[in-house]
Amino acid sequence: MSEFTVGEADFLLDGRPLRLLSGALHYFRVHEEHWRHRLAMLRAMGLNCVETYVPWNLHQPVPGGYRDVQALGRFLDAVREAGLWAIVRPGPYICAEWENGGLPPWVTGEPGTRVRTRDERYLSRVERWFHHVMHEIVPRQIDRGGPVILVQAENEYGSYGSDTGYLEELAGLLRAEGVTVPLFTSDGPEDHMLTGGSLPGVLATVNFGSHAREAFGTLRRHRPRGPLMCMEFWCGWFDHWAGEHVVRDPAEAAGTLREILECGASVNLYMAHGGSSFGGWSGANRGGELHEGPLMPDVTSYDYDAPVDEYGRPTEKFWRFREVLAEYHPEPLPELPPMPAPLARPADVTLHGWAPLGDVLETLGGAETVAPLPPSFEELHVTRGLVRYQVDVPGPRQPYPLSLRGLRDLAVVYVDGERAGVLTEEEPRLKEPVAGPARVELWVESLGRVNYGPRFGEAKGITGGILHERQFLHGVRARGLDLCAFDGGVDTVRFGALPEEDAPGLYRGSAVVHGAGDARLELPGRTRGFVWINGFNLGRYWSVGPQRSLYVPGPVLREGENEVWVLELQQTDSDHPAPPRLLPV
Repeated sequence: MSEFTVGEADFLLDGRPLRLLSGALHYFRVHEEHWRHRLAMLRAMGLNCVETYVPWNLHQPVPGGYRDVQALGRFLDAVREAGLWAIVRPGPYICAEWENGGLPPWVTGEPGTRVRTRDERYLSRVERWFHHVMHEIVPRQIDRGGPVILVQAENEYGSYGSDTGYLEELAGLLRAEGVTVPLFTSDGPEDHMLTGGSLPGVLATVNFGSHAREAFGTLRRHRPRGPLMCMEFWCGWFDHWAGEHVVRDPAEAAGTLREILECGASVNLYMAHGGSSFGGWSGANRGGELHEGPLMPDVTSYDYDAPVDEYGRPTEKFWRFREVLAEYHPEPLPELPPMPAPLARPADVTLHGWAPLGDVLETLGGAETVAPLPPSFEELHVTRGLVRYQVDVPGPRQPYPLSLRGLRDLAVVYVDGERAGVLTEEEPRLKEPVAGPARVELWVESLGRVNYGPRFGEAKGITGGILHERQFLHGVRARGLDLCAFDGGVDTVRFGALPEEDAPGLYRGSAVVHGAGDARLELPGRTRGFVWINGFNLGRYWSVGPQRSLYVPGPVLREGENEVWVLELQQTDSDHPAPPRLLPV
């Protein structure tokens, strides 16, 4: 067994100085059958360690219902087999451009609960989560023969709060559950962030994308002794729907990496390999300097302009980083592993069945509720998906504007069965006034819960009411459709013939594959929704871009016929769009 400790100036492995050359790779964003390939790519780049978050909401989507927490243990076993060390960041908050920053909405949406504080009710839920997830971490610590050398308490807490007593409680919970390796915190290199987010006696690290010497200088003002580490070197960045694809110059990024290492510091590349936010788990940000502005939902791809791209391929940035990192290895770096096989040849998806959204909701949705005002997604126990709200406009009355207060995030509106418009948080009023009597139907979709900033944890749905002129409309009927309802398949849904004009609804089809392998799925002419192949949710598509196709890991496909479901939530851009198509990566 080995011992990993924090020294006066260095990390120490069995008493000898060790520099950590780490890279972020989230096991939950990579298909399990690709873990070993991606880990081998990190080793070939020159890394000796891998870092991962642990998303609480993925593993406990409902109270008391745990889902494959053992995946973390299997990943850490693969890390050990790959000859790497591991840094684990179990939260409870993780950010990560992940839905709700990793916290379950049944926790953040509970009335009276104050998350990310010493609130007793919140901490009791965290304690139960830690007790469960530590079964996968504690036995795999380095002093027990495993790869885990560091465990994080919370995440960038100084960007959110100043309750250092809360951080002390978390550190105590981790120690009580058996964590013996060093704990750490990570924050931005600013005084107020390090003051609010670090703990005496716990290793403090900093996150940044440039100006390494300045960042470490700030850290040294707060921590004169101890190892220097950039826990998140932002070597790329993430994309938002309707935004531009973000890239960072490889040479410039490699120059900053060299600067970090010349400071004598350890580093964790964020991201070394980003992967994909399968299953509709992408989060969202708020714009503006203080993150209080318009919603900016994240795309499905988490490519991050990382050195290993979404498909697992080395980029120019990979080779530039490998050149820098090779200088810190006494032996030649390993060769790159063989790439997973791509799809042998393109395959069209033939759609042969369709069910209207209302029929899908009746079959797979939750129970209908009736309330004076619209219930939120949280009240309807909808994590990811949509809610149909129905309300009647009394009459007779003159036409007046119909608007939604507190809409989060997007509503497709029908009046007396006819589509009347698409509303958003920024444009919550129909362009054409509505006369009464009328029946209004609103299909409201969450585009991703906020994962960073003061509006983290905010509710989804119509959170303030439906107004006709200034008058609230009461007697709202609501029914939710959670994406998890598709986990059991769609055989109970009654499918009919394709509509004459493509419309919202669930489309069922198939693709015949010869030479299964890594692929990407294009959906020309379709607007917004989700896609499943053989029951595997690839994530959200949206014609606003910048993402134009969805990654399909090779292990998802099988030789011969593959079942495809397309849940189109708005309508297609043309009456007869081209069929979806699988293409080799």
